[in-house]
Formats: sequence, C-alpha cells, structure tokens
Amino acid sequence: MRKILLTLLLSASLGVSFADNANKPTVEILATGGTIAGTASSQTSTIYKAGSLTAEQLIASVNGLSDLANIQYAQVYNKDSGDITLNDWLHLASEVQKAADNPKINAIVITHGTDTMEETAYFLDLVIKTNKPIILVGAMRPATSMSSDGPLNLYNAVAVAIDKQSSSRGVLVAMNEKIFDSRNVTKTNTTEA
Repeated sequence: MRKILLTLLLSASLGVSFADNANKPTVEILATGGTIAGTASSQTSTIYKAGSLTAEQLIASVNGLSDLANIQYAQVYNKDSGDITLNDWLHLASEVQKAADNPKINAIVITHGTDTMEETAYFLDLVIKTNKPIILVGAMRPATSMSSDGPLNLYNAVAVAIDKQSSSRGVLVAMNEKIFDSRNVTKTNTTEA
C-alpha cells in the first residue's frame, strides 16, 4: 500500500512539474563567445581570454534561469567579437533564422562580445524575418571576475525575451538593466559596466 501511495504522490508531483514546463516559453540561447564567456587567471585580473566558456557553462552559472523558461542552447562559435568575420555573421544569421522558424521556440537570446555587438544586432535586424523576440546580451567583465556582470545580464535578457512586449520589435540588446533598439545602440564606454 505504501508503494502505491508513494507512486501516486510521485506521479502527481511529476505531472505538475511537466505541466509547469509545458506552460513555460522555450528560449534558444545561441552562444558566440565574447567577454561574457571570458576567463582570467584570477578574479581580479584585467587580462582575460574572451570566448573561453561554452554555452552550457554560461547557462549553468545563472541561478533561476530555468525558472523563467525552458532553455535550449547551441554553440555557434566561441571567439572574441573583434575577430568576427562576415562568414561568422552569415553562419549566425542562419542559426538565428533556423531557431526563429522552429515553432517550438518562442524567443532567441544571443550571447555576444560587446566590441561588435551593435553591428551584429543591426545586421540581424536587417536579415532575420520573424516576429519572435531576438535579444543580444554581453558583459563588460569576464565570467571569472569577482564582479562579473554576465550572469545578471543573461538572466535579464531571457526575461526580456519571454516578455510579450518584446515581440515584433526587431532585434534588441539587453545589458546593464536596460533595453536598446538595434538601430540605435552604441557602445560608448569600454571600461564601465
């Protein structure tokens, strides 16, 4: 009798868990590298290697992300955004359009370096055909920094992506608790977050 009761309780709780996941939107995170995925030799070092962490490692570092949405991810490439080429842009655009065309995906978040984020955002805004939210996000301090801004920026980018008001707005950039339109975003400071 105890086994049956335990099985029923587990089944009921699993059913609730599955129902909750079914009601959450699905966000595809496409990782491209940048400072947000950067690592340094110590928490206080200002010298770091951009694009060191994988999409999986970035997502694992953000508490509560899976409470917002069902998260899927892909590593498109992993490099310093200053090294991005036209071929990288074309490859990223192809991956973004594929995710946008997938009816199971509700929104797309792209982790990216800030050196060329504004150019990538504008390029994607011109070439991607979808009403689904597309949000670019980065960081000014590497992931291993004592005061890394990447985890909060990524959390907020997913929150922006799942907000109904983000639909049909083109590509957006979410950083430092602000939301920017891809046509007007500009990096004006290279040292402040």
